[in-house]
Parts: sequence; C-alpha cells; structure tokens
Amino acid sequence: MHNFEKLKIWQKTMDIAVEVYEISLKLPEDEKFNLIHQVKKCAVSIPSNIAEGSGRNSNKEFVQFLGIANGSTFELITQLILAKRLKLVNDEVVQPIINQLVEVSNMNFSFQKTLKNNN
Repeated sequence: MHNFEKLKIWQKTMDIAVEVYEISLKLPEDEKFNLIHQVKKCAVSIPSNIAEGSGRNSNKEFVQFLGIANGSTFELITQLILAKRLKLVNDEVVQPIINQLVEVSNMNFSFQKTLKNNN
C-alpha cells in the first residue's frame, strides 16, 4: 500500500485537475453537459484512479489503476485539443496543460515499470 498523497504523480494530477476546472469556467455555457462535463470527469478520474490503485493489495492491481489513469490522461488531451480546434479556448491556455499531461503520462509509464519490476 502506498501513501498516494506523497506521490509526485498524484500531486501533479491534482494541480492539473484544478487548472482544468478553471479552464472549464471559460467554455461556453452551451457546452455545460458536453465538453465541460467530459473534461472535468477526466481531470478528476486521473488522480482518483492513482489514489484508488495505491490502496489496492498488490502492485499488480496498482499498475492496473495506473493504466486506467493513463487512459483518462489521453482522453483529456484529446478533449483539450478538440476545444482548441473548435476555438473554444486559446492555444496559450490549453497547450501548457497538454504538455503537463504528456509529462504525467511519461511519469505514469515509468512508475508502472518500476512497480512491475518490484513484484
């Protein structure tokens, strides 16, 4: 069992979730039940799955939840790119978050590899 609050990847994804919530406030009201809902859901899913996996009984189970978190990471990247392509947000607003998400994904893959090697 890992203390998720001490994990750098969890801390970073929590910061990203806050940023995504702030960006969602800038999206048009008519996107409330579509894109806004989706980006918030993904942003929350990433650190939530990291936390849930950290409380599991084995590293194998933790790796499974990290995989789910990584899927949500790529889903969120896609949604932010879509928001940018639809001109709902500026590139200057979205690109730094996308860059952070790519970094988180790389961290996630490395962490999974470490956990697999420690089985």
